[in-house]
Amino acid sequence: MDRKVDLERVLDQFTELVSVDSVSLGERRMADILKAELESLGFEVTEDDAGAYYGSDTGNLYGLLKGTDPGREPVLLSAHMDTVEPGLGKKAIVDRSRGMITSAGDTVLGADDLSGVAEILEGIRLAKADPAGYGDIEILFTVAEESYCKGAVKFDFSRVRSKTAYIADMSGSVGNAAVSAPSIISFEFTIHGKPAHAGFDPGAGINAIAAAAEIISQTEQGLIGTGLTLNIGTIEGGKASNIVSDSCRCTGEVRGSDHEEAVRVLGELEKRIESVCSRTGAEYTFGSEVRIRAYCTPEDDITCRTFLKACENLGLEGKLISTRSGSDNNVFAEHGISGIVLSSGMMDTHSVTEHIEIRDLEIGSRLIAEIISLS
Repeated sequence: MDRKVDLERVLDQFTELVSVDSVSLGERRMADILKAELESLGFEVTEDDAGAYYGSDTGNLYGLLKGTDPGREPVLLSAHMDTVEPGLGKKAIVDRSRGMITSAGDTVLGADDLSGVAEILEGIRLAKADPAGYGDIEILFTVAEESYCKGAVKFDFSRVRSKTAYIADMSGSVGNAAVSAPSIISFEFTIHGKPAHAGFDPGAGINAIAAAAEIISQTEQGLIGTGLTLNIGTIEGGKASNIVSDSCRCTGEVRGSDHEEAVRVLGELEKRIESVCSRTGAEYTFGSEVRIRAYCTPEDDITCRTFLKACENLGLEGKLISTRSGSDNNVFAEHGISGIVLSSGMMDTHSVTEHIEIRDLEIGSRLIAEIISLS
């Protein structure tokens, strides 16, 4: 079926959503708007209590639309409601002559991930107009995805009927989809030394900054293996220039396509810290947290085959790629849902130069409709 996108409708919806403040854990108004929109499309919508875990008043939105063809498999569509900062007072500037939508330049645009939200909603409208029918459609609009998928982590996935998911939440032109993403493990360590007067009796102290510097100099950073990165991103310590520093704190992260390999690298870092501290007489504390766990969806999976067929039907090249960033799909995979992450057209995300081409909103909507039709 030749699906005609109502471009003015999807543009109006996108610009309206952009104008709503919805930074992470501040998505209340956005959730109210999207709940009403889903209900107008015939969805049964519920909101969970995920926000309460983080001191917020907004939970994840889950919606179910009963299909017209009970013989089809259900499909889950997802995007997140939150944006990064600076995200207060956003405004979409639509330049039709260039076919481009930008922010006013003092905030992010919010195309991450409101382009995904708008394309899903328009795609559903197109699918509902298809006389060929559709199966059950499930929607999950999450909170606090930008804060290491906090909303998805607290969602009750026993409610989901779908075995497959399409998450509209990746940069790049429509027609790309991520089939794998790494584990992200954050860490921090603090070296505890001994203070002393730096001028009169420096030998009586144990310099925590010096010990930390030795650890850092011995630690390979950047790309340290296939699909494996390590970064020490912050360092702070000391009290005054004339005091031997008695404390130094460092934070960083490891990303790995192989989760066990990422854990191994982290273990090696702690052993290095222990060795330096043992030799210098310092002590240390070390902590880490798995933010998200790696996944890899096989390229012969039904989600990939459906996506590629949908791209073919729309005249898109259709590319399956790996990404170095996480998304809610990392959490979906932990719960046995086979998913891929679709590019929604957003560019230069997490910056005030974030933008999207108008045509990608249109094509992204058609892609969602095509995926629903093929599911």
